[in-house]
Amino acid sequence: MCDSTLRVLLVVGSLREDSATRMVLNAVAARLAAEGCATDLLDLGVEPLPLYNPDTAHEAAAFPGVQARVEAADVLVLGTPDYHGSISSPLKNFLDHFWHEFAGKLFVTLVASHEKGLTALDQLRTVARQCYAWTLPYGVSFVEKGDVRDGQIVNPKLAERLTMVVRDTRVYGAVLARQRAADLAGSESGFLARLRH
Repeated sequence: MCDSTLRVLLVVGSLREDSATRMVLNAVAARLAAEGCATDLLDLGVEPLPLYNPDTAHEAAAFPGVQARVEAADVLVLGTPDYHGSISSPLKNFLDHFWHEFAGKLFVTLVASHEKGLTALDQLRTVARQCYAWTLPYGVSFVEKGDVRDGQIVNPKLAERLTMVVRDTRVYGAVLARQRAADLAGSESGFLARLRH
C-alpha cells in the first residue's frame, strides 16, 4: 500500500484527444489511487500554460494554481509522445516554468514511441538532473496500437512494466519524500539547504 501522504502529480504532455499517453497516465493514476496514493492529473491539453517567457510567465492567470500543484507533489509522473526523438512542446513548456519546485523529488518517465523513446527519456533525465530532482533508473515506453489499443493496455509485457513502475513510484517516492522533508526541516548542509525558509 502507498504511504497515504504520498502525493503524485501526473502530467499529460500530449494534446491529442485520443492519446495513448493520456490513456496510460490515467491507468497509472488509477492504480496509484487504488494503492492509497493521492493523485492529481494535470492534462496540458485541458489546462495549458502560456508559452514560457521568463519576463511574464509567472504573472499568467494559470500559473499560481499549477505552481501550487507542483509544489504540493512528492512525485511527478511525466508522460509525453516522442516527437522527432524529443519530448513534446507542451511538456517542455511545463518543465520550463519550474525548477526549485522539482528539487529533491522523484521524476517517473513514460514515453509513447515507436523507437523506444530513448532520447526523450534521456532528455527528461537531463531536466531532472538540472533541477536537482531524482529519476527512476528506467523509463517506460509503449507503442500506440501495439501496446495500447482502443483505450486499453493490450500488451501483457507493458502491463507488467506498469505494475513495476507503480510499485517503484510509491516505494522510492515515499523514501525521497521523507528525506526531502527532513532535509528541508534540518540544519545539515546539502543540496536542499538552499530551499530552506
